[in-house]
Amino acid sequence: KSGLDPGGAWHAWGMACLKAGNLSSAREKFNRCLKPPMDLNQLNHGSRLVQEVIQYLESTVKPVLIADDDFFATLRELEATLRTRSLSLEMMCEGKIQHNSYYQECLFYLHSYSTNLAIISFYMRHDCMREALLHLLNKESPSEVFIEGIFIPSYESGKLHMLENLLETIDPGLESWGVYLIAACKYLQRKNYYHILYELQQFMKDHVRAAMTCIRFFTHGAKSYTELGGKQTWLLKIKDHLKVYLQEVSRSSGRKKMALTFRKKMSATDVSRHISTVDLQMEVTKFLHRCESSGTSQMTGSSLPTLFGNNNMKMDVACKVMLEGKNIEEGFGIAFRVLQDFQLEATEVYSRVAKQLVKLQKYSEIRRLLKCVNESGVAAKNDGDNIILNCLNEFANCCHSKCVFLLWIQDLDNLIQDMDSDENKVQAYVLCSKLRSAYLVSVRQERGRALQLVQHVRQLADSAG
Repeated sequence: KSGLDPGGAWHAWGMACLKAGNLSSAREKFNRCLKPPMDLNQLNHGSRLVQEVIQYLESTVKPVLIADDDFFATLRELEATLRTRSLSLEMMCEGKIQHNSYYQECLFYLHSYSTNLAIISFYMRHDCMREALLHLLNKESPSEVFIEGIFIPSYESGKLHMLENLLETIDPGLESWGVYLIAACKYLQRKNYYHILYELQQFMKDHVRAAMTCIRFFTHGAKSYTELGGKQTWLLKIKDHLKVYLQEVSRSSGRKKMALTFRKKMSATDVSRHISTVDLQMEVTKFLHRCESSGTSQMTGSSLPTLFGNNNMKMDVACKVMLEGKNIEEGFGIAFRVLQDFQLEATEVYSRVAKQLVKLQKYSEIRRLLKCVNESGVAAKNDGDNIILNCLNEFANCCHSKCVFLLWIQDLDNLIQDMDSDENKVQAYVLCSKLRSAYLVSVRQERGRALQLVQHVRQLADSAG
């Protein structure tokens, strides 16, 4: 008559029937006020009214076991009642929880009025992980339900191995679980739970991604190559994962293609190239570790370069190797391999090294660098000239003392005389303000070009007074 919503009254009546133990009447009353969710895969545990019903059935009502052949069932039921009066599995004989009438009543309400997440969470609370997984699979629930309802509770309660065993038991190839396992990996990566991630990747036999995680373990947090020297076991693990993947690829190449849809794939050529990178990184690590230990290392920087970064970082590695040895020759061989393996711009690397040598005032090492570059067999015609010009530019930028300039003037002159191109020599002499030497080289050129160069030198002389 008053037009009020009767839902609250039906719910209260249903709860009263539950407390009285009249389960059938409770169902009838709740049917008038409870509604199934529009989306069974929404990430919640259903309406508040349904949650109250489940909470009451789980925590308040005395569990009653159906009679069976187990002589001790009654004693266990009594023990459970006296201890907590709950439906917890650990209070009951194994396998009997499913036969408990209140357990079945919970499932009725969950299946009728709640979400897949609520059903799966109920199974997980009562250690029925297998049932939770089968429900997830049968309902084709999205990966978010797996993460929230199964995966997070499993690793938080230390039952990740149990979960892995059940996944493998239900589907030995794990293909049914592919989308869920990949989602779990992404979740762990977002949370920075890399140790759990690595364990899961090994279980998945996803060797390429496991190798990538090992790279992260090797590089993360290291401030020096001394630290990286103590983490070389991760490099060995990277190689092991990649080699196992290569073996699996070669075994399956002659057979019908396997549908390993969720495991990361990579061509055999790329895998071999990555193995070579690991080998070279091990050599770099040992060399720089030895340099730091012996005290010859002089370079400092905010980040520690490795061969697992981009090309700019790889160039930093090549520079670091050349500069941190006792002399340029000691590390040039390794640095040259880095340049060749990754097809880096050698001239830019040599110029970086030359500039750093100027800053460190290691002028004699510049000649060693030129010698190594010329003897490499792949140097371009002007590589040596460009190195010298970069040195002179750097010297002009960082040298403010005339005394320092005069001390190094003979070394400068010797370097310039070793240059191949006369025009580069003119440019070098101009950088050093040796205009008379620049003029003498200019007048030896072909007439038209000589005129341009001499005029340029004259202008500089006029402006310098």
